[in-house]
Amino acid sequence: MYDIIIIGAGIAGLTSAIYASRANKKVLILEKQNYGGRIISAPHVKNYPGFLDISGVDLATNLYVQATSLGAELVFEDAVSIQNGINKKVITDKHEYECRAIIIATGLERRSLNIPGEKELVGKGISYCASCDGNFYKDKVVAVVGGGKSAIEDAEYLSNLASKVYLISRKDLEDKVEKDNIEVITNYSVDKINSSDTIESIDITNSSDTKNIKIDGLFISIGFDSSNEEFDSIIEVDDKGYIIADNTHTNLDGIFAAGDCCKKDLRQLVTAASDGAIAATEAIKYIEKNR
Repeated sequence: MYDIIIIGAGIAGLTSAIYASRANKKVLILEKQNYGGRIISAPHVKNYPGFLDISGVDLATNLYVQATSLGAELVFEDAVSIQNGINKKVITDKHEYECRAIIIATGLERRSLNIPGEKELVGKGISYCASCDGNFYKDKVVAVVGGGKSAIEDAEYLSNLASKVYLISRKDLEDKVEKDNIEVITNYSVDKINSSDTIESIDITNSSDTKNIKIDGLFISIGFDSSNEEFDSIIEVDDKGYIIADNTHTNLDGIFAAGDCCKKDLRQLVTAASDGAIAATEAIKYIEKNR
């Protein structure tokens, strides 16, 4: 029997584990892939307080070492369902675990273009987060792929840093773009990424034409997929699948949610860490109250 089971070993999950372990709680972290979440693909992190420049792998490893040195246990298994009750259960692809409280910190998955070379060039010219990585492209040429509000916001944000921004969409844009250094190209899709060690250009196509655009960076902004499908039958989510949580409390007593899997306005490392600390604190209060 564990006091707290944390589903997900990203920044939110690991921070939860640190706070819960420091309170002398028996903690299990379940993670289906690698600890650290999406940040491990970032070669440089410069927007996390206390670090001028640290790799995503090093930041995640520091948190992992801190959590496990305090006694938290990390098991690489995929949580496929949860059961509520006085004592709760988390069922994985291999085992069942019992606990008094659960923290869901599954993060999210950004949609990808699913074209050759994309995964290999993440951190080497391809990014899914303009606010995280835009600063690396000062006075350079970048492209943003996407036609929704978030893609337009990314393009406008990058226009304040880059010398030129291409905004490429398969359809007409949802809103107008008024920055002089943003060139909008609609009804085209990215068909090919050309690179050596880093990205050099992209080929974009429509039904009758192909263009080659030389760029230094490509920002993919075509939306997110939540990672809450296994739990949304009992946990309240919004129409996009994000968990609705009030101060990390879900609709079920003793089940909490933290980080990017939640409905929220800002998804950054620092807000994930904040959510993780709050979720652990609230879970501890719940356990003490229901002894």
